[in-house]
Order: sequence, then C-alpha cells, then structure tokens
Amino acid sequence: MSTKIFWCTSCLNMSTRPRIQFDGFGKCNACSWSDKKKDMDWLPRKSELESLLDRHRSKDGAFDCIVPCSGGKDGSYVAYNLKHKYGMHPLCITVRPPLELELGEANLKAFINSGYDHMHITPDPEAMRIMNTVGFKEKGFPYYGWLTAIQTVPLRLAAQLGIHLIFYGEDGEVEYGGSTETNMKPTYDLKYMREVYLEGGHEMVLQLASKNGIDHPFFYFPDDRLADKLEVAHWSYFEAWDSYNNYVTAKDHCGLKEQESGNSGTFTNFAQNDQALYALHAYLMYLKFGFGRATQDAGIEIRRGAMVRDQALNLVQMFDGHFPDEYLDDYLNYYDMTQPEFDAVLDKYANRDLFQKIEGRWSPKFTVGEEFFV
Repeated sequence: MSTKIFWCTSCLNMSTRPRIQFDGFGKCNACSWSDKKKDMDWLPRKSELESLLDRHRSKDGAFDCIVPCSGGKDGSYVAYNLKHKYGMHPLCITVRPPLELELGEANLKAFINSGYDHMHITPDPEAMRIMNTVGFKEKGFPYYGWLTAIQTVPLRLAAQLGIHLIFYGEDGEVEYGGSTETNMKPTYDLKYMREVYLEGGHEMVLQLASKNGIDHPFFYFPDDRLADKLEVAHWSYFEAWDSYNNYVTAKDHCGLKEQESGNSGTFTNFAQNDQALYALHAYLMYLKFGFGRATQDAGIEIRRGAMVRDQALNLVQMFDGHFPDEYLDDYLNYYDMTQPEFDAVLDKYANRDLFQKIEGRWSPKFTVGEEFFV
C-alpha cells in the first residue's frame, strides 16, 4: 500500500514530520495554532502566569525560578521578561555544549553582562562525548547527551537548590507542528520530556553509554519524589510566541549578535549559533524526514506574516539539505571516527523512500511542494 507524501498548504511542513496533524484543507497544526493565536484572548493565560509566579515569588530576593539559557534569543527573552516585567529573580543556567562556537560564547557573555545571575555547567567532556556518540550512532541524534543534559541538569539543580519553578522557551511541538497534548496545559512533566524531547530513547542511550564506563549523574532526571515538587513550563504557553520578536528583544537588551551571513543550511543568521553539532542535527533531520533547517525557518516566517509560501519554497529549495562540510573535520575528531564510519551512520538513517545516493551524497527523489507516493 502506497503512502502519500505532501506539504502543508500554508507553510511547507511535510507530512513526514513526527506527530504532525493536518486539517481537511491540508493545513498543518502549527499553522492552525498560529491562526488561533491571532484571535485568542490571552488575558486568562496571563492570569495563569501571574498566579504561577506568585506561588513561587521570593520575598527576600532569593532565586525563585530557573531559566535554561544559552545566551541565544529565546532564553534571553524569557529571562528578560521574568526579571524586568514580572519582578522575578531568575537563576540562568547554561549546559556547556560540545563543539562550542565563538559567537555563542560571545553571546552568552554579553547576556550575563547585561545583568543576570548565571551558572555555567560543564559535564565531564568525555562523558558528554560518549553520550553524544551513542546518540549519533543509535538514534541518529548527534548531540543526544547535550539534549539530555539541558533537560536533566536544570531539574536536578532546581531540586537541590530548593527552586521549584523552571521556564523553558517555546513548546516546539505546539509551535512548529507535532503533539498538541500540551497546548492547553501551563506546565508539563518528565514523561513528556522523555517521550517527546528525548524521543523515548533516554534509558537505551544511558544503558549503552554505561557499557563505556559512563554513569554520570548529570544525565539522569531527579527521582520522582523531588520531581513532583517542580513546576516546569514553556513561556510560549502564556503569550503569542514570536521568535523574531525574541531576537529583537535579546539584541536590544541582552547584547545578542548574529552571524554575518546565513547559518549552515538556512537563510537566517540569528538562531542556533552556540554549537557546530546543530548543523549535523539539521542534516540528519533532513535525511530522516525530508525537511531541514530552512523548512523550519521558512514556516516561522510564513506564520508571522513576513514571507509568502512561494518565497519560502524558493529558499527551501536553495538551502535545505546542505551537508555541513565546513565542520566535517571537527565531527570526525569529536566522534573519533573515520569518514567511512561517519558516512555509514548517515547512510543508516537516510530514508530510502525519499532519497537516493548519487556520487556519494544523498539526493532527494521528491520536489518540495509536489505530492508524491512511496
């Protein structure tokens, strides 16, 4: 039985995207949610936010919430609002990424110097490398260890420090197309983190890493007794999330700077500038599902009204599927692989229904925006 592959009639989200849904007009749930946001009465959610903050607000200036923040646009925006709009006392936490980029380091320093209390957590680099290598080989997820740590470390520190409120930026499932189970919930739990953000592979990756002698506490969630005391929220639940507005706020108030040219695999230059492994993550996403970083960025631009679909189509055709040659030597050194070993991992995750290998590189069988069957 054949399966139809198609694209959202409003943006360019593909039907291959995990957990995505489409309405009877072919519009994806990210675009439907974007439409709904424009007409929503946000006052009830603002009241929910104020009640949530009031439950945790410190009366003596002690830290009353944690904001995971790389120094990029979204975490900076959340921290700025908590401190300056709502009078909270956020403690910002960064888990040091592998293969850090100079711009990311500079942006984090600028953010801290703009007036924020901050902790920089650096898990054992070899433990992180092993976790990432296992994730790359077994999940097709090149920074799985770091992704784990940005979920587990803030929760563990919050529990140890007696801070019971944690704010992440946006819920990518709701905003960009995926599960809708949290679009009516102000907070979410560890089950959602494990099943959605860690793709149900957390225990498996930990077990495989342990065979290499890695059993690091930073990669484990706090036990249920401690986790039950925490409230974890996405800021995007409480307002009409706009990543470009976040960028402008972070640039104006937190010293954020962008790349001089577009980022690897896309036409934008102001996001995901902290580490080189994101470009490999975006390429593997492309091999698995047929869409890459440019598709995601184009969808954001369409939904905020800054671009029409035809413009997005041209940009996606130009930029999606870029292999990050500029970082290849860094990847081989980091994973301690030969190029044939590295290529074999990419081949393992390439979707043969969508791609064919031509002269050593995977080439799409499809044309973006044109339905076809597999």
